[in-house]
Amino acid sequence: MRRLPGVLGPLLPALVALSSAAAESAHVDGAPPSKIAVVGAGIGGSATAHFLRQHFGPEVQLDVYEKGEVGGRLATVTVNRNEYESGGSIIHALNLHMHDFVQQLGLKQRRGVSGKTAVFDGTSVIAEETDWYLLDLLRLWWRYGISFIRLQMWLEEIMEKFIRIYKYQAHGYAFSSVEELLESLGGSGFVNMTRRPLSDSLLELGVSQRFIDEVVAAVIRLNYGQNVSVPAFVGAVSLASSHSNLWAVEGGNKLVCEGLLKLANVNLKRARVTSVRPLHSGPSRVFPAGGTLRYELSQAGEAEERHSSAYDMVVVAAPLRVGGDDEGISFPDLAASVAPGEGEWQGTVATLVHGYLNTSLFGFPDARLFPYAGVLTTDAPALFFNSVAGVHPVNVPPGFRRKRAHEAAVYKVFSPDVLSKEQLKTLFRSYYSAQATEWQAYPRYGSADGSALPPVELRPHLYYLNGIEWAGSAMEMSAVAAKNVALLAYHRWNGRGLKVDRKDLLRAIKTEL
Repeated sequence: MRRLPGVLGPLLPALVALSSAAAESAHVDGAPPSKIAVVGAGIGGSATAHFLRQHFGPEVQLDVYEKGEVGGRLATVTVNRNEYESGGSIIHALNLHMHDFVQQLGLKQRRGVSGKTAVFDGTSVIAEETDWYLLDLLRLWWRYGISFIRLQMWLEEIMEKFIRIYKYQAHGYAFSSVEELLESLGGSGFVNMTRRPLSDSLLELGVSQRFIDEVVAAVIRLNYGQNVSVPAFVGAVSLASSHSNLWAVEGGNKLVCEGLLKLANVNLKRARVTSVRPLHSGPSRVFPAGGTLRYELSQAGEAEERHSSAYDMVVVAAPLRVGGDDEGISFPDLAASVAPGEGEWQGTVATLVHGYLNTSLFGFPDARLFPYAGVLTTDAPALFFNSVAGVHPVNVPPGFRRKRAHEAAVYKVFSPDVLSKEQLKTLFRSYYSAQATEWQAYPRYGSADGSALPPVELRPHLYYLNGIEWAGSAMEMSAVAAKNVALLAYHRWNGRGLKVDRKDLLRAIKTEL
């Protein structure tokens, strides 16, 4: 998984040609494509397959390629005979696509188990929740002034604009780029938020540097393993996930991916796709102007490379890498023009530890007096972990209670690297087991540098989904991108240009009503 830096310099002429080629490649007789391939079976790929089936109907052969486990970065591990989330674990209350998926699949929302959170700077606890909401507000005001109010108002304004996407998609509108999608929601302001650091934006709002360093930085470290130099829009997505109105899926979030693939009646192919190559043929009744453009997928096998039969449409819902990397997907004919280059993805380790937390590290020699369910950390150089929190199984049994720190419990530790035995002994008084899962979990955003976001359309009927993660990485962002790609693919196939990149969407929707 690697980042997609600015590629629009050499990309602009190709994208102009792409738009005209897309118009020429529209299907003229109303028939759907015969075969569609989706590469990747994480939440983005499985949601894409689901939406493609909705739009193109039951006759299309829909093949989904996955080299690993269905669910991708949604996964569980077994600890002491119970399953725990090792990947993406929280869903925001406003994530309407995820709500719909759970309802359609007959799944249930997992009930939360309440607990208090603290922030640790490597020496002491510098911020904490209590059992009294008014006391928490008073402490926030005393230490940070009205910074938390300004931040809350900023986030509410962003969320209010972002949820417009559900109305646009319900009316069938799609966007040919991530920039177009963001601009339709928040104008140039949303696009600019992908190009400047979160810290700069918050300081302009009047949020204090202390609040940024002690609270905002801790949340960014928890969610993205990075610092407050991430782009402002990324930071807003992360901070929105720190609210209390969060939920998860009973039995594990990966059940959504498995259920969507089953609902879409896909052919699941266990293979690693290494390249996507166009196959050209002469003019036909389908494409009388320029002939048929189809795609062949190359797959890595145990003995030799295999090739798929031709697909009318391909959606890549997995990270790209152009070049000779064995783990990437190459686009040989796009290397000089449209193919996006990739930068780095952020490595993060999630370690599930069954043991006794060393509360003395946080200033509580008596573990019975330790009041917190989770501890976040600031960007202190000496700290080797981003967060530690007690977690509960994906199936919460009746009567379940969160264990206290003097009892053996299961904790999830996020860290930039695999924890050494010495580090585990520092964080835990003793432990029965420790299972580490290494994730290339989200883009390594670094400083916002004005780079363009990755393209959605690589060629006619060849789409890239994961580029939206460079605007913000979350389950719902992938679901939004999946719906957008399915709509875009449907409109491009049928030549419905008026449904793509519409500028007056709010007025257009009111007219439709």
